[in-house]
Amino acid sequence: MPDHVHIFVGFKPTILISDFVKEIKVESNDFINSKNWIKGKFSWQEGYGVFSYSHSHIDAVIRYVLNQEIHHQKKTFRQEYLELLKKFEIPFEAEYLFDFIE
Repeated sequence: MPDHVHIFVGFKPTILISDFVKEIKVESNDFINSKNWIKGKFSWQEGYGVFSYSHSHIDAVIRYVLNQEIHHQKKTFRQEYLELLKKFEIPFEAEYLFDFIE
């Protein structure tokens, strides 16, 4: 079962990423719950991960996002996320990571 989403967008400098993510979470919560697609109430967990890319990497990022189904046959979300944190040299403490579903 899918346990995360990838969204690749370009932002105007005036848009706060935190506001964008909040809006996505609120609207998708409402939509999923209004459709009764799952038993009980759907909600996102706290937090999110954001990574930036240069314009020259757009095609590679699009391919990466489009190939998620194949990608996740080999790696869990946890493995993928930790690799991205290391690749982008983002310091982190394990206690503050997501509650990964494995």
